[in-house]
Amino acid sequence: MPASHIAPRRPGLYLISPSSAVADLAALDRAVERLRALGHPVAQDRAARGVHQRFAGTDRQRVAGVHRALKQKHPVVMATRGGYGLSRILPAIDWQAVADSGKIFVGLSDFTAFNLALLARTGARSYSGPTAVFDFGAAQVNELTRDLFEETLSGELQVLSFEAPDADAVDTRGVLWGGNLAMVASLLGTPYFPQIERGILFLEDIGEHPFRIERMLTQLWHAGVLHKQQAIVLGQFTGYRLAPHDNGFDLAAVVHWLRQTVRVPVVTGLPYGHGRIKATLPVGATVGLATEQGMAHLLLHEHEHSALHEPGHSAHDGD
Repeated sequence: MPASHIAPRRPGLYLISPSSAVADLAALDRAVERLRALGHPVAQDRAARGVHQRFAGTDRQRVAGVHRALKQKHPVVMATRGGYGLSRILPAIDWQAVADSGKIFVGLSDFTAFNLALLARTGARSYSGPTAVFDFGAAQVNELTRDLFEETLSGELQVLSFEAPDADAVDTRGVLWGGNLAMVASLLGTPYFPQIERGILFLEDIGEHPFRIERMLTQLWHAGVLHKQQAIVLGQFTGYRLAPHDNGFDLAAVVHWLRQTVRVPVVTGLPYGHGRIKATLPVGATVGLATEQGMAHLLLHEHEHSALHEPGHSAHDGD
C-alpha cells in the first residue's frame, strides 16, 4: 500500500457498554472497522455486546467493564452507545481509580451521568462526544464529527467556532460542564452533581417536548444552578413533535423564557447533541467563550491572547 494511503497512527480505543444493550451489532462492527481505518487500534470489552433486559449486562457486569477499561493498554475509552443504565451503577464505580488511570473517557446522552459523576467526585475531566455505534457505525460517518473528534483528542483544535445569530453578548471563561439535559437534571441533589460556579453550562436533548425542556430548566433554575453560571450554551434539541394546542409555544419560546427569567447570557447553535454533527467537548476543562457578529467561539485551550485569533475549526458541513 502506498505510504499516502496508510492511516496515521492514532491512540487506541477501548469500547465499553455501560448503559443500554447494543441493538445493532452490525453497526458496532462497522464502527470498529472504520475506527481502525482511521488509524486507531480498537479493542472491545468482553461485555460490550452483553444483554440483560434492556441493559448491556447486569449492573455488576457493566461496572466490571468500566473497571477493566482502567487496566487495559488503550488510552481512550469510548461508550458504544447511550440509552439508560449508568445512573443505577454510579455508586459502584471507583471514581478515584477512574481519575488516577489517566484514561480519556468519551460518550454522549446517558454517558452524561459518567461525565458529571467523575467531575463531581474527583474534579477529573472527560469528554462528551461521539459514541461508537451512533456516529462511527452509522450508514455514513459525518466527516465534521469525525474531524472534531480527532482534532480535539490530539489537542490540535484550539477554537470551535459556530454560527450563533441570536446569541447574547458574552466574553468570559469558566469550567465547561453539562451534557444531556435530562441526565443533568436527574443528578441534581445527588453526590454526582458537580457544584460548579461561574461555569459554562452546555445542554442538549432528544425526544423532549419544549414544555419538558422548560420544566427541567426550571428545576435547575429553582435549585439555584443557572444563576451561578457565566453562560448557558444550547446545542441540538431534536426528535419532538409540537401539538396544535401549543399555540406557538415552541423551543424558541423556551429560549426566550430562559433569557428573561435567568438573565444569564444564552448562546444557541452549539453543534452538539443527538444529530449527526457533534463536537467533542472537554467536560471539566476551563475554557473561554466569546460571541461576535453572529458567531460564537469556544476556546478549548487557553492562551493569553484573544480566542478570536487562534487557529480553529468552523462547525459547518463541508468545512
